[in-house]
Amino acid sequence: MTSLLIYLAVLVLKTWGALRYARRFPSPAAPTRALSVTICQPILSGDPDLKAALADTVQALPEANYLWLIDEDDAEAARVTGGLIERFPSRAIRVLVCPAAPEGVNPKLFKLEDALLSMPAGILLVLDDDTRLGRSGFEALVGALSAAELATGLPFYRDADTVAGNLLAQFVNNNAALTYLPLLNLAAPVSINGMCYALRTETSRALGGFSPLFRHLTDDLAVADAVREKGGCIVQTPFPQEVATTIPGFRQYVAQMHRWYVFALLLMRRRGMGLNLLMIAFYAVPPLLLWIGIVETLISGSVQTAVMLGATFFIRAIVLAGLQRHLTGRPRHKPGLSIASELLQPAHLLHAMTVKSIRWRTRRYRVYENDRFVSL
Repeated sequence: MTSLLIYLAVLVLKTWGALRYARRFPSPAAPTRALSVTICQPILSGDPDLKAALADTVQALPEANYLWLIDEDDAEAARVTGGLIERFPSRAIRVLVCPAAPEGVNPKLFKLEDALLSMPAGILLVLDDDTRLGRSGFEALVGALSAAELATGLPFYRDADTVAGNLLAQFVNNNAALTYLPLLNLAAPVSINGMCYALRTETSRALGGFSPLFRHLTDDLAVADAVREKGGCIVQTPFPQEVATTIPGFRQYVAQMHRWYVFALLLMRRRGMGLNLLMIAFYAVPPLLLWIGIVETLISGSVQTAVMLGATFFIRAIVLAGLQRHLTGRPRHKPGLSIASELLQPAHLLHAMTVKSIRWRTRRYRVYENDRFVSL
């Protein structure tokens, strides 16, 4: 029972921290029309939702400029982007066709460097091609740049059509806010959400552009470290962006989780012992505590222990659903899959620690360090 009490205490503490940060964050205001904002999206075809995701953001933010970065050998991406330009003739959309990234170079950063060289001065808003940006998130990101060099958003996932997809969605929806927000009451962000972030073009150019970061596999960590090393300020906004990644089966689910956990380990290698211990206590230990509580219940056969376990699951559901409602407008909690996603986290961590090759849609990489990886 002690393990479950500790688990609940950590959960409540993280939730309180997340809500405290979110409630103190200023309400976003519409950016001035004088600002030139370019939403830059590196695109790699392969997800059936690609066309809908791009279209939804264009419809939600008609005043923005759009720069879509596609590979020269990606015929499907060319077809999708060409069709959307015809569908939205009044929108300021450009497609930039990029050559293949050289071996050992991050393909996303390689495209972003081309984008930076071809866009006017203003705000560069980097958005993944499976991420939808809404009005409040857009205004919060742009507004935060009045007092910071870089602003980043908060991801949440749409419900999926498959069990594996919903398992992935539960992992993100249950953990994103509790990972990104609570520690911000004590310290500045240690990284950013690479799915969505914004910075001024003058800030990026002062850092030397994206080319000094080409050898880094985790582009979000590389960009965050570059800003921090130059004394820049990073702001984490608590306004969400909606993500939908098509996960047809458990093989794709495992590959996605493996990639994220490998990236998390790369992040921890670049942080100090104190911060790593705090991250372990907040994020690695709770799933183990939940496992201990379940095993104790099964072994003891005690009614009291079983009631405590049931109460833990109930309180957990109420807390997570309430936080999701506050941040995203509605609860996104699915009790069974939510618990399963947490119990699977130690297995994902072990997988990431032992297998160093990752799959990134149609690409595979062998990862040695954040700045050393090769294609397979």
